[in-house]
Amino acid sequence: MRLNVHPICYRHLAGLLVVSGVTALPATFAFADVIVIGHAAPLTGQLANIGKDSENAARLAVDEINAQRLTIGGKQVTLKLDSQDDAADPRVGTQVAQKFVDEGVVAVVGDINSGVSIPASRIYSEAGVVQISPASTNPQYTLQGYKTAFRLVATDAMQGPALARYAIGELHAKRIAVVDDSTAYGQGLADQFEKAARAAGGTIIARDATNDKATDFRAILTKVKGSRPDVIMYGGSDATAGPLVKQAANLGIKVSILAGDGACTDKMLSLSGDAITNLVCSEAGLAITRMPRGAAFEKRYVETYKTAIDAYAPFTYDAVHVIVDAMKRAGSTDRAKILAAMPTTKYDGVTGPIAFDTHGDLSSAAITIYRFKDGKKTVADVIRN
Repeated sequence: MRLNVHPICYRHLAGLLVVSGVTALPATFAFADVIVIGHAAPLTGQLANIGKDSENAARLAVDEINAQRLTIGGKQVTLKLDSQDDAADPRVGTQVAQKFVDEGVVAVVGDINSGVSIPASRIYSEAGVVQISPASTNPQYTLQGYKTAFRLVATDAMQGPALARYAIGELHAKRIAVVDDSTAYGQGLADQFEKAARAAGGTIIARDATNDKATDFRAILTKVKGSRPDVIMYGGSDATAGPLVKQAANLGIKVSILAGDGACTDKMLSLSGDAITNLVCSEAGLAITRMPRGAAFEKRYVETYKTAIDAYAPFTYDAVHVIVDAMKRAGSTDRAKILAAMPTTKYDGVTGPIAFDTHGDLSSAAITIYRFKDGKKTVADVIRN
């Protein structure tokens, strides 16, 4: 059967088939340009749960926007999401970035990991492509001078001190051991924590490093136990933090273990077992229950995907909407015009009001501290800038 395709859109249809594979198109595709937004996250490997959570949210945003028949500059457009696996690997992440640039995506949501976002940001900067990370917290990501880099979470320059303040002020810790996974994220967060803890009067009695593929932490933990810490701070993601917390309990270490947003996921419950009660973790944003539109978003997400939100879904969802908001204000889907509109963003999202400072960071951000009680994450404190 022959398709009656409008001539000006044939090239967009062909590009879509190359980028996304054979995909069902909306009934109006013959009269609308197809605009591709990239999404980069770890969709395989140890952090696939976080990446899939982000991908789901991006697809939900795209589907909802398309259902409203998006018009840019008086012309109807259809959004398509090209979601790629960066494997939480800097080498793969830069390859994905180049792929997106070459294929003409108008903007990118990603990456999740700071260690991937930072090297990928150079490629996006050179091509003038907006990159919005929904999760990267290392301050360096937006301090390189790239006008294309934005993020929707607080940075470790805020998260590290928040954890340190809680350790010293609420847990009354004086002797602190610090361990990190040697990634840009984990080491960066641990460095910020250590600096703030020292400034607040804490003593760092041990500083050790592992890697993000490790599974056995008994040697490090045995050494740490011998130094008699009041608390342990771990910089790393849930795939390593979970076993570390569990092994610490098995070795008779009863002190609280602090960790950042990478280890503040629901997956920690299965990875840590009963030892989860020893974990104090932070998220670089508000709890979804405290987000202005969090409850409604969570309901739609769960109804659509039949699974609970893991970590960064609200931030990814907002990132897609921020890109579309920039398109609307620019009256264009041109990369350069989208980029030019980004600094003046004032968007009320699921996560709250979104506006950027001169670096591309949020003008107003929050850190939430959690404890786990009865198998559920419970808000212990909220710190705002």
